[in-house]
Amino acid sequence: MDITGNKATAYGLIAAAEKAGLELYLGSYPITPATDILHELAKHKSLGVKTVQCEDEIAGCASAIGAAFAGALAATSTSGPGICLKSEAINLAVIDEIPLVIIDVQRGGPSTGLPTKSEQTDLLQALYGRNGESPMPVIAAVSPTDCFAAAYTACKIALEYLTPVILLTDGFLGNGSAAWRLPDINALPPIQPHFATEAMKHHYTPYLRDPDTLARYWAIPGSEGYEHILGGLEKDGETGAISTDPNNHDNMVHLRAAKVAGIKVPDVEVLGDKEQADLLIVGFGSTFGHLYSAMQQLRKAGKKIALAQFKYINPLPANTERVLKKYKKVVVAEQNLGQFAFYLRGKINLFAPYQYNEIKGQPFVVEELVQAFTKILTQ
Repeated sequence: MDITGNKATAYGLIAAAEKAGLELYLGSYPITPATDILHELAKHKSLGVKTVQCEDEIAGCASAIGAAFAGALAATSTSGPGICLKSEAINLAVIDEIPLVIIDVQRGGPSTGLPTKSEQTDLLQALYGRNGESPMPVIAAVSPTDCFAAAYTACKIALEYLTPVILLTDGFLGNGSAAWRLPDINALPPIQPHFATEAMKHHYTPYLRDPDTLARYWAIPGSEGYEHILGGLEKDGETGAISTDPNNHDNMVHLRAAKVAGIKVPDVEVLGDKEQADLLIVGFGSTFGHLYSAMQQLRKAGKKIALAQFKYINPLPANTERVLKKYKKVVVAEQNLGQFAFYLRGKINLFAPYQYNEIKGQPFVVEELVQAFTKILTQ
């Protein structure tokens, strides 16, 4: 079928709920260019989907947190200005370690900016736009059809690690379309929510952790023997009671960070002349098609070029440093002033890439990319 990125995102959420054996809840507020996700999900009550068009962005996120606490696969959809408004509620999900999927269909900013245009300018907001140490997984879809897989994966991570997850798409992907083969739901990866076990009954506290993943165990309110309280104040890691103990807070901050850092994501794939490229092009998210086309044009002209397009932003793939340091020249191309390049420099010691930055609210122009990358090759 022909499918848009927003519809593919909606379908990915529905498929994840089906595989997890949970009902899907979306708390949202209309905002360009994300509203189609709410519209699409509202059509599927027959699949157990619940949607609420809330009175504002804050309520959309807060209601989704309540739904997650109550045992649903919960999501909230918005664009950049809505992420600003939702940030306090997202922080509550971080400290409570609630499985919540936050979808940011990015548009031009700041403020109301260019509501109908597309940018990649929310990356640092997604990574760091909250108070305190509040790490969250961040995934960036790379095509309209990939929005399905990216949404599905975001749900899988949220439910299996008990963490809020941000999915970055943008106006170009959300409104763009492509031919999509309907997946066999039986072939999709399993999703196993990290529920409290029967052995924990009458011994459950909310921050008991799986020693392998550091994920806490999810107990549904109203279940006898699993009574507990979550909230915005720091809790004791052993008892779940409110705690201001400095050593406990230090430990809990480290545990939340280590849990996110330890999430297993696939290696980033290198395309093109991956063994002997003179230039590695690096991008993330929706710029994939244009960067790939530029790489192919340069290769046809006899240049040795490779491309690494990142879908997993936090945590980064395990092979990231090895890939980025393998090539003599690396250029990070993105539709912002260099947020991904800045992030990679902070994560990879002694990494100093070239940058190609454009913020026009429009997709890259392949010929302009070819000219810019050719100039880098001659420097």
